[in-house]
Amino acid sequence: MTITAALVLFAVTWFMVFFCVLPMRFRSQAQEGRVELGTPASAPENAMIAAKAKITTVVSLVVFVALYLVITSGRFGIADLDVFGIWANRY
Repeated sequence: MTITAALVLFAVTWFMVFFCVLPMRFRSQAQEGRVELGTPASAPENAMIAAKAKITTVVSLVVFVALYLVITSGRFGIADLDVFGIWANRY
């Protein structure tokens, strides 16, 4: 795996984990009873973006290492993804 491929894999993994972590412990301004003028009531009261980014980084590192080891092990190849037999004669 090239460095560029590893960086792309980590970036995709990081953002997927980030979007899963974002809704955790979400409290809207309407739920807290303090809607700031000029903002929607569904806006977060305290987004905690820094803490969620740290959690995301730790979790995505673990997921990235697992994916990296599976990809570089050579145990699975492109032919293993051929469920319907379309690539049978190509690889």
